[in-house]
Amino acid sequence: MENQINLYGYARVSTQHQNLERQIQALEEYGITKENLFIDKKSGKDFNRGDYQLMKQILQRTKNNVLVIKSIDRLGRNYKEIQKEWQEITNYADIIVLDIPLLDTTKNKQLLGTFISDLILQVLSYVAENERTNIRQRQAEGIAIAKAKGKKFGRPTIEIPRNFKIQYDLWRNGKQTAKTTMANLNLKKSKFYAFVREYESNNESIKKVS
Repeated sequence: MENQINLYGYARVSTQHQNLERQIQALEEYGITKENLFIDKKSGKDFNRGDYQLMKQILQRTKNNVLVIKSIDRLGRNYKEIQKEWQEITNYADIIVLDIPLLDTTKNKQLLGTFISDLILQVLSYVAENERTNIRQRQAEGIAIAKAKGKKFGRPTIEIPRNFKIQYDLWRNGKQTAKTTMANLNLKKSKFYAFVREYESNNESIKKVS
C-alpha cells in the first residue's frame, strides 16, 4: 500500500561498552523484522559503518520510513555528529528513540512537539558526549595514580632465566636440541631466540646465531 509505514532498526556495539543482544531484543519486540534490522559491530567514532550507510541509502530512496534505535548515542559518539545525523535523517524519514519516548518524530509533528524533541536531543547528545569525556578522564587519572604507585601496564616483562647461560652453552655446543633447551627454560620459541639475540649482542666474542 502507498501509505504503508516501513520500520527499520539500527543497532551498534563497541565491543567494550555496549550490549548488542539487548538492543536487538528491544528492536524486535517493537516490531522490527530481521530483514529490516541493520547491525554494525564497531566503534562510533566515525560513520564509516557498512550497515549504517546502507540503511541511510534505503531510507533516503524510499518513502514512509521510520528508523527505530534504542538510544540516541547509536547515531554516534559525538555531540555534533549526533546532531548532524539526526537532522539529515529526519529530512527523509522519522526517528523513534525507544529509551526516550518524547524523541518520536512520528508523533511530534506540531511546532511545540518539534521544539521539545530538538531541545531534548541537544541536551541528551551533549550529556552523552560529556559522559564519555568524563569516563576517559577518570581512566587516565586512574592509570596515572596506578603508575605513580608503581603498577605496570601492558604485558609483563619476562626476565632472562638465571640458568640461561648453562642451557645456552649446552644448545650452542650441540649437546641438546633447541626444543629441549626451550623446554628446560620454560620459554616459547620467539622469546627464546629474542634472549639469544640479546645475550649474543652483549657478548660479541660469541658466535652469532645464523
